Amino acid sequence: MNQYADTFIVNSFPEEGCETSYQSELPSCPVEATLDAIGGRWKVLILHELFSGTRRFGELHRNLHSITQKMLTQQLREMERDGLIHREVYTQVPPKVEYSLTALGRTLQPVLESMHTWGKNYLKHKE
Repeated sequence: MNQYADTFIVNSFPEEGCETSYQSELPSCPVEATLDAIGGRWKVLILHELFSGTRRFGELHRNLHSITQKMLTQQLREMERDGLIHREVYTQVPPKVEYSLTALGRTLQPVLESMHTWGKNYLKHKE
């Protein structure tokens, strides 16, 4: 076992509330709920972009090099639905739409910072 696995305490997450439930569409486990909100390839990267400030669709698309317009649209809609981002539409020609983090979305910053730290340690481990 490696040093990272040795330091993980299996019982650090309470089991109560983390049983699989097929009765509800909402996850009962907090970790599962978090993964539902920010899981997948793109959402964390979109959040990372928005931590730097408000972005227009084109800016996000350019900065997230290999994402398709369709996928970016889908991810932004899901994140807006989940209350993580705010979509501001300006009534002008040409249309202008800006995306920013909500207060709830901003609460994910320490989570992403922890993921960044973990990722750096993991990459060192993989060398």
